[in-house]
Amino acid sequence: MILLFLLAAQAVPASGPVAGPPAPTEERFDRCVDLATSDPRAAEDEAGRWQRDGGGFLAHQCLGITYANQTRWTAGAAEFEAAARGAEVARDRRAATYWAQAGNAWLAGGDATKALGALNAALAAGTLEGVQRGEANLDRARALVAGGKLAAARADLDRALVDAAADPLAWLLSATLARRMDELPRAKKDIAEAIRLAGDDASVQLEAGNIAALAGDEAGAKTAWNAAVRLRPESDAARNARNALRQFDAPATPSVPTKP
Repeated sequence: MILLFLLAAQAVPASGPVAGPPAPTEERFDRCVDLATSDPRAAEDEAGRWQRDGGGFLAHQCLGITYANQTRWTAGAAEFEAAARGAEVARDRRAATYWAQAGNAWLAGGDATKALGALNAALAAGTLEGVQRGEANLDRARALVAGGKLAAARADLDRALVDAAADPLAWLLSATLARRMDELPRAKKDIAEAIRLAGDDASVQLEAGNIAALAGDEAGAKTAWNAAVRLRPESDAARNARNALRQFDAPATPSVPTKP
């Protein structure tokens, strides 16, 4: 369920909407992003040519999207950071969006330290709004959890739940963090919201089972873990649910030796 929230984002105007046809650079960006989705290898060549033509931060962003669509997270994050720095030099408010994209890509690549640096830059700019700000807070919380900074992660998750309340991942991670911090009432409340939004997600059902087990609700834990297995049998969530369900297996009955 964990999706890259910004990697398919289109260019955002630096100010309000402008009447008339789009600028040539915007048209080229749109074509490049479309190509990044349909043919990432071709988009890689196009973005490289555009950079050589002086495409600036938009060309870097397109190349970042191209790499991300190929799950080349390190390369993608580096391109998003280059886009962010270029936008900062140009005093373009999109710099924060590019920093957030970089942080998201670093997280996908497993580098929480670099993700935290990029996300700090994104949020410090003060230009992210609404869902984008919420998702950046959510990603920073993920990076903080990876670094063992649970209290700081809680503060970011609480902010994410305000701005990105429709994202089930925010509620899932909030419930998981609450369980890890032994805040059972909060964990129950937040996992209930995650189930309401995405009850057909195996990761949500896995965590619902974990929380039910912590609360001593054996029937609830079994129901949720079995749902995780049924929804996505080959997923990591399903494998973890199967392992959890084994604790309920009946022990083998020892055979009674017969008398000679």
